[in-house]
Amino acid sequence: MKRILVTGGAGFLGSHLCEQLLGGGDDVVCIDNFFSGSKNNIRHLSHHPFFELIRHDVIHPLFVEVDQIFHLACPASPIHYQHNPIKTVKTNVMGTINMLGLAKRIRARILLASSSEVYGDAQVHPQTEAYWGNVNPIGLRSCYDEGKRVAETLMMDYHRQNSVDIRIARIFNTYGPRMAVDDGRVVSNFIVQALKGLDLTVYGDGTQTRSFCYVSDLVDALVRMMNTADFSGPLNIGNPAEFTVLELAEKILQLTGSKSRIAHKPLPSDDPVRRCPDISLAKSKLGWEPRVDLEEGLRKTIAYFRENLGIR
Repeated sequence: MKRILVTGGAGFLGSHLCEQLLGGGDDVVCIDNFFSGSKNNIRHLSHHPFFELIRHDVIHPLFVEVDQIFHLACPASPIHYQHNPIKTVKTNVMGTINMLGLAKRIRARILLASSSEVYGDAQVHPQTEAYWGNVNPIGLRSCYDEGKRVAETLMMDYHRQNSVDIRIARIFNTYGPRMAVDDGRVVSNFIVQALKGLDLTVYGDGTQTRSFCYVSDLVDALVRMMNTADFSGPLNIGNPAEFTVLELAEKILQLTGSKSRIAHKPLPSDDPVRRCPDISLAKSKLGWEPRVDLEEGLRKTIAYFRENLGIR
């Protein structure tokens, strides 16, 4: 049994990770400030004998004894991280400093949930870990994009200077049950709009592409990476199957049986045109690749939102 700290453990990704770690027999300490996380995501874990919840904001130091740290804390949807951009930067920078300081003191391995946003509006396709990115440092999204880039810098500097045992995972678009209704990301937006009979909001002409990884595949990769010896990353984790936003909208309309229409709105600034991971490194280092295809994952996610919204 390992004792494992999960920051942002009440969030969409964090709650699934906590669940998997407990299922593997580990002792889990979940911390969250509930800015974008929800107690409902972890309520079913509250009576588990090896689960502990601490209400805490990572911009303040934390003192616990653990073997591993999964550092996921940070709102990941544009609506949430742009609501308070200064707090988003603080979470990425000060939060990462605090978690690295903890890892250094207690000699714990730490994994950073970085993001494909470090690639910005990529000029290389698909994106490999060697690509340095094309990010606007003063744009509306930079609180998150540049915040994650600085977090990666901190991880590498603590590793080089203080020999902290690190892992850097660059997470691409992930979806599944427990996404917030007001998450603001494309999958949850389309599903909620379709179920409510509202127009599906497509920004721009809808030809921009994304790759969508189901949450169980993503969590499996994070756990594998944490427990793989002698590989710090960075490592792309995502599904390399590429779809346009319009294709996604049409697939969701089909699966929900909705009569909603597609409505186009202006494209937000700095919105990436193409986003798709090269996962060659994940295949070779972790023996990992996604197993859940888009249709299967969307069916499960739609079922979750139907129940959550009370729509039959």
